[in-house]
Amino acid sequence: MSIQQQITAYWDDRAPAYDAAQHRPGRDAEAALWADVWSSALPADPVDVLDLGTGSGHAAIAVARLGHRVTGLDLSTEMVRLARRRAGAMGNPPRFVVGDAADPDLPGTFDVLVSRYLLWTLREPDVAVRRWHRLLRPGGRVAMVDSTWFPEGLPGPEGELGAAYDDRVRRVLPLAEAASIEPTADLLRAAGLVDVEVTPLRALLELDLATGAAPGHEPRLQHLVTARLPA
Repeated sequence: MSIQQQITAYWDDRAPAYDAAQHRPGRDAEAALWADVWSSALPADPVDVLDLGTGSGHAAIAVARLGHRVTGLDLSTEMVRLARRRAGAMGNPPRFVVGDAADPDLPGTFDVLVSRYLLWTLREPDVAVRRWHRLLRPGGRVAMVDSTWFPEGLPGPEGELGAAYDDRVRRVLPLAEAASIEPTADLLRAAGLVDVEVTPLRALLELDLATGAAPGHEPRLQHLVTARLPA
């Protein structure tokens, strides 16, 4: 089994629990906050957006609700299946496809690439981000939300990630144990993106502190990292 197959098998197995945690009922305030996050990063007029590592479609659905034309990409077939089900009743549903966010093979190009909680588990992210250039139109943007989920180190086999995130996997995930968001911003700069900005999402942290984070997680400050491809 390859490293990516090992990671993908974990997310296939965890897909139902992950989906339930990301779409908890009674979280209308959270949905409104995410709409604000994506609105701040995307153009007001409809554009073509690719959600990399879409999971069960949280970001893709939120961005589509803003009126954009969205494609969601994920290697986990179970995640994609759940995302399609989540979006089934929408009037402007994203198109969900199975594919590798680290080496996407899609026809055409996009105005914006987004991701939510992808970068920490993206294998060889320096290589991956450079590959993303071919997906972006000149002057296109990226908008990535992530956090320092494991600054004390990834848990061992007894932890939430189990045996899937073993030493072999950790070696290709340099952002998984980052102590700050700066390595993520530096990665985008090193890959040739410009106008890199980091915005702390304090309102989301305050909501999690008040109502609880997803099961198995502690509230952590998330960040929106934006950049663009030179025209």
